[in-house]
Amino acid sequence: MIYLKAFIAGYFATLLFHQGLLALLFAVGASPRPAFVMTPTEPLGLPAVLSLAFWGGVWGVAIWRWLTPPIGTRFWRRAVIIGALAPSAVALFVVFPLKGLGMAGGWDPRIIIGALLLNGAWGLGVAVLMRMMVPADDHRAD
Repeated sequence: MIYLKAFIAGYFATLLFHQGLLALLFAVGASPRPAFVMTPTEPLGLPAVLSLAFWGGVWGVAIWRWLTPPIGTRFWRRAVIIGALAPSAVALFVVFPLKGLGMAGGWDPRIIIGALLLNGAWGLGVAVLMRMMVPADDHRAD
């Protein structure tokens, strides 16, 4: 059950925290990329933002074990740091090249910093949502 909650937290952290920060960055001109992109993706034709949210859910499950127990300031720091680093590294060094984009966005610092900021916000969102769903004294991975 805990991993279902981690998936849900990752999914909604993508929509609320990751895309929320992206919308803010776009609104102030700090990002050329808008949030909540509805362009269909391959192979299922789902809107890009829902595909991203699904993968956010998968990442939520993947990182939950690294975040437990959900108590203290270390929990929040780990959530931001792991959230920033793990998904960003995979996106920049695996996904980008698979999509024919330059590794690490051609080493463009704006892309790298943007990835770290957005995914760090996502990690914080996972922590906030998991903390709401899992009491601090119930951190076992049932």
